[in-house]
Amino acid sequence: IGRLATAVGNLPDVFPVNFVVDDGGIVIKTSRGSKLLELSINNQVAFEVDAWEKDLGGWSVVCRGRARVLQDRDELDYAASLPLKPWVATVKTHFVRIDVDHIVGRRFRFGDEPTEDERALDSVE
Repeated sequence: IGRLATAVGNLPDVFPVNFVVDDGGIVIKTSRGSKLLELSINNQVAFEVDAWEKDLGGWSVVCRGRARVLQDRDELDYAASLPLKPWVATVKTHFVRIDVDHIVGRRFRFGDEPTEDERALDSVE
């Protein structure tokens, strides 16, 4: 599950989306609505996805880039061939591609909160 962050004026929005990573970009499928409208007003977006395994750790990736609604017939045909399925039984007829400009990722190791002594050792190293 990914999250698409948009902003119009001073009002940010975050939308949960299913997605496919494709050739350095991210492709989502959507219907008409606020998400599509906001992308047409301001194409600068952020996209975040993360995962975790109980008791082990996790990771998080945040991308920034430019979103564009696909309109070219070849791009639409290609996007339709990707393994991108809606979560719920709704008609989604628009494909959006995020051309990624910047990526930041982090891994996390789960565990107990360190003691004051352990934190002091971490700051020295």
